Amino acid sequence: MKSLKQIYFKWFLLIILVSFFSCRNDYKTIRFNSEMEVSGKKFALAEIAPDLPINWDGYEFVVLEFMITTPQRFHVGFTTETGYNELRVMSYTPNGWNRLAIPLKFYRNLPAARSDLAATYNQPRFTGWINLSGKRSPLVGVDSIGIRMNAPIDNPVIKLRSVTLAKEDPGDQYLGDTPVIDEFGQYNLGEWDDKIFSLEQLQEEWKAEDALLVNAEEYNYSKFGGYLNARIDQGTGFFRTEKIDGRWWFVDPEGYLFLSVGVDCVSPGGGGNAVRIDQRSNLYKELPPEDLGFNSNRRGSASASFGTWNLFRRYGEDYREKSVDNILTRMDRWGINTIANWSSANVYNKNKKTFTQQLRGLGIEGGLMGLADVYAPGFAEKIDNAVKSSVEPYNDNPWLLGYFTYNEPSWLNQESRLCDMILAENDDRPIKQELLNYLADVDNQEMRVKFIHNTFRIFIKTVGDALKRHSNHLNLGIRFGHIPENEILELCKDVFDVFSFNSYDLYPSTDMMDRCLEMTGKPMMIGEYHFGTVDRGMAQALWQVDSQQERGVAYRYYTEKAYSHPGLIGSAYFQWCDQDITGRRNDGENYNCGLVDVTDRPYKYQVEAMSQTAKKLFEVHSGKTSPFDQAPIRARGHREFPDVWNE
Repeated sequence: MKSLKQIYFKWFLLIILVSFFSCRNDYKTIRFNSEMEVSGKKFALAEIAPDLPINWDGYEFVVLEFMITTPQRFHVGFTTETGYNELRVMSYTPNGWNRLAIPLKFYRNLPAARSDLAATYNQPRFTGWINLSGKRSPLVGVDSIGIRMNAPIDNPVIKLRSVTLAKEDPGDQYLGDTPVIDEFGQYNLGEWDDKIFSLEQLQEEWKAEDALLVNAEEYNYSKFGGYLNARIDQGTGFFRTEKIDGRWWFVDPEGYLFLSVGVDCVSPGGGGNAVRIDQRSNLYKELPPEDLGFNSNRRGSASASFGTWNLFRRYGEDYREKSVDNILTRMDRWGINTIANWSSANVYNKNKKTFTQQLRGLGIEGGLMGLADVYAPGFAEKIDNAVKSSVEPYNDNPWLLGYFTYNEPSWLNQESRLCDMILAENDDRPIKQELLNYLADVDNQEMRVKFIHNTFRIFIKTVGDALKRHSNHLNLGIRFGHIPENEILELCKDVFDVFSFNSYDLYPSTDMMDRCLEMTGKPMMIGEYHFGTVDRGMAQALWQVDSQQERGVAYRYYTEKAYSHPGLIGSAYFQWCDQDITGRRNDGENYNCGLVDVTDRPYKYQVEAMSQTAKKLFEVHSGKTSPFDQAPIRARGHREFPDVWNE
């Protein structure tokens, strides 16, 4: 018979063994070093998935189980026979374990044709989203995985515990027990200084904001947002542009010089939409009531709005009207004089702030990468009818600054590929027949570019002519994703009244704007730019900074440098509210880029910076005052970064 001492000793050994195996780190850990420009690690797949094949031809998904301590984007790549191939990944579950299935077509093939850049490159999943960066190649001879991050913030860590392959979509799943989103729509797996923990706390903060004074006079704005100290005539009743002493300006309907200081997506209750909740219900601690901001879309996928719920908590049954009134009060308080693109009609139809519109129904197609089939019978008549229908409600409205034609067409620098897509179509649609005729004698890169550019010329001229016939308002052009080559600028100069572009950068290049002004002879507007960070559970936006305070610094630095250029007369910050924390419906983006968070509270440093800049923009653009010259610390963009590791 065994002694009591022997039994105790065996039990002790068993406890030690159980503890050892239960505490084993059965995952690979990568610690991103924030002192590095690029930090990461490559390692053999055999170290974590020894049975994984090296030929992935028969598979459609690679499935990662991981936990990352930040929502900051990171790159996931694989070394193959033809080199290294990677994508950007953003997790909706930072600090929680996540199973994310990545379609392998994103590594193999170029992005499918879509009408704009966001739809082309951003791909939503249920527990994260993917941006199609990097090169494409066959997945043969796959032997290692790489994970790296550009300019990591606060030394984040990723733990990867499995890599598997699947032939069919296995779905995504949040693997934690604590909900990712709390009852206010906030990120629930982390904390920050002014996070809300109770309705009473939130109500106190709303009450404090309501008590703030509004001194709109400090911006020296006229009725329409022009400068009261700079009236040049009695006005025409509509906005126009003028070049005065070598500097361009808008002129408002009453004849005051005007700079359009705008924000995109101005709408109450934003930043808190939760979509496809029937497929990821374990992400949410509590959902809004079914009779408040809860619906099913046309595909039957349930959605809810925490933003709307918080407005109801703030204002009660009158939340729709009172939240719009508060938006207009905030614009007065912060010096914002323009409601820019994609904003709520409930806000701009108040006719209390200048606003912009985008034309509708122009026949733009995703399959044509943002072009229209201008060769189709009756195209000009259809455009005329579409433009007439778009502008009729606002034809006599002096608050309307003008119309944009479109946003970030994706065909730029993809002309030859677009021609391949057109030629590959099975039907005999007019644009295909026109292209076949055009290339009948010579088919080369130059001819293909000329065809697409000529198609674009026909499109913008047809739209521009219709707009002149039916509207007294300005043609604000196309919000290009970047300033295009000179050939495109030449086509735009006789059609647009203002040349518009989006510019996600530390600040827009002076040389770039000089070229644009020289080629078009038109003043310029910036349709989108922003800065974000990672402390609220959302991805850091297209340009990242290290903190909320640095977001304000970055705004002042960018905006004032931009307006010091004699050709820039308008800008729109993207956007009013943060994006939806679990991803916007169409493409999954979840950027911390707003002026206002999901709990309907302003970001203090951001809006204070906007106010300070608005007070001096007239002097900056006049050349009488130097722009703000404090650059944000360690701001970084979203572009491709060099193929370095831990450097």
